[in-house]
Amino acid sequence: MGADYLEQDVVATSDDELVVLHDIYLDRVTDVAQRYPERHRGDGRFYVRDFTLNEVRTLEVHERCNADGTPVYSGRYQPDGETFHVHTFADELEFVARLQGEGARPVGIYAEIKRPSWHREEGVDIAPRLLKVMAEFGYKSRKDRAYLQCFDAQELIRVRETLDCDLKLIQLIGENAWGETDTDFDELRSEKGLEVLAKTVDGIGPWVNQIYDLRDPDGKICDSGLVSRAHAQGLAVHPYTLRRDDLPPGFNTFEELLSFVIAELSVDGVFTDFPDLVASAAADRLSADN
Repeated sequence: MGADYLEQDVVATSDDELVVLHDIYLDRVTDVAQRYPERHRGDGRFYVRDFTLNEVRTLEVHERCNADGTPVYSGRYQPDGETFHVHTFADELEFVARLQGEGARPVGIYAEIKRPSWHREEGVDIAPRLLKVMAEFGYKSRKDRAYLQCFDAQELIRVRETLDCDLKLIQLIGENAWGETDTDFDELRSEKGLEVLAKTVDGIGPWVNQIYDLRDPDGKICDSGLVSRAHAQGLAVHPYTLRRDDLPPGFNTFEELLSFVIAELSVDGVFTDFPDLVASAAADRLSADN
């Protein structure tokens, strides 16, 4: 579909194996509640960390659902007798390597260290384990087709300075209200915050809603200035996540969103569930510029 990179969110099992899942929970994307109904925690959620890799491998994966079991994106993929399972991080990298060996066009990896401080509280330090797997597959430096990202700013400093990582690093930027980490995302988006970030990372991955302002009462969409502030510090900007079936406020069509993000803001890349549409829009933009 034209993607240049494939993203892997990395989480640890109870036996310290690294698997690829969107979050630290299993219940919204697998049939864990049916297979292991008594294995939830007090909050009712089923955590990857409470299952061995072998147990996780028994689960069937489905499209992400809400708490009530309804699909988050009802128009997405509907299985037709096919069964999908959770991959380990190594499985994913092996898959990419196999595709390259079979002559597929080059594609990189874009891994995320998921909730590192939470994982340490759970008894495992996932960052060095993740870096070890990446190194085994040849991803070691900025020259390689790989990015490593995290919401936790202190973890990225540790990865760069203590773990001596030379990969391209991306600071993910969320909202403080999400409770993702102790990182102050408001501060990171400031000119001073970006200047500090530039000493450690190669780019930022802001939430798409943060790169524009929606001005009432006319609803006009305006540049928030975040992209230009980041570029002034030499940082790449890769906003997340552009979805045709989940448009951010103020945009009426996916094409309108792509035009604003690609043509007006000139971001360096985007996270998307629709890489074919983004690649087409980017190619049209490049053609127009030439």
